[in-house]
Amino acid sequence: MKTFLARQVAVGGLLCAPFFAWAGPFDGTWKTQIDSIQFSPRPDVYELKDGSYRCESCVPPYTVKADGSDQPVREHNYYDAISIRVVDARTVQVNYKLAGRLIYEDKVVVSADGKTLDDNFLDHSGAKDAVFDQVSLRVAAGAPGAHAISGSWRLSKVPEASDVGITLTYQMSSDGLQMSSNGQSYDAHFDGKPVPVLNDPGKTTVTLKRLGERVIEETDWRGGKVNDVVRITVSADGGSLEVVDKDQLHDAVTTYTMKKQP
Repeated sequence: MKTFLARQVAVGGLLCAPFFAWAGPFDGTWKTQIDSIQFSPRPDVYELKDGSYRCESCVPPYTVKADGSDQPVREHNYYDAISIRVVDARTVQVNYKLAGRLIYEDKVVVSADGKTLDDNFLDHSGAKDAVFDQVSLRVAAGAPGAHAISGSWRLSKVPEASDVGITLTYQMSSDGLQMSSNGQSYDAHFDGKPVPVLNDPGKTTVTLKRLGERVIEETDWRGGKVNDVVRITVSADGGSLEVVDKDQLHDAVTTYTMKKQP
């Protein structure tokens, strides 16, 4: 399943030595307002049939056995093995592992009328576990005889998310920015030079550009490729961030608002 913030989290967002005697508009702790999230209309496409599962919208796509065992997959930054277990006619358990470590757990349930898909998603990638619940709406049916999760689905909303998974802290200097979120962090300058995101299983590197007094552009790289270009703008009153995340691999755009915390 495609995941929210796990992959942006994945929203982009992360503590190193503090900066002194300088304050910037990005300084502070910020929390994503989940009711503000606007997802790309691009659908996720799955097929589960005859003991086989295929993620057509994944990059790259893959097909694995749906027998509950760990199946190897290649060229995915946060997992190298996936297991698909059919629980019942409307429920599937999907687990993702990286080098033997369980990174994500996803319980997927299709509504009785087949029109909605609910992902209850447990993210183990940070210092603390984070839980997300996300709902997708069906836009196309699956093949005849396929499991209920088969077909095309468009992300609609995130009814619930753990604070630890949607909160981050920024601290600025005159020429750079530090970010920390749930045990992951970076310390970058506005010179376009890549720096690693510490403790990130996906081995993300980040480059930053300052586009204005209240605008920063962050580019996230994984496996030598640009994955996301994220533009972050501080509101005129300094109380919120407007975030536009362009997912280069999936040709998708997600926007959301983060509120400054007391």
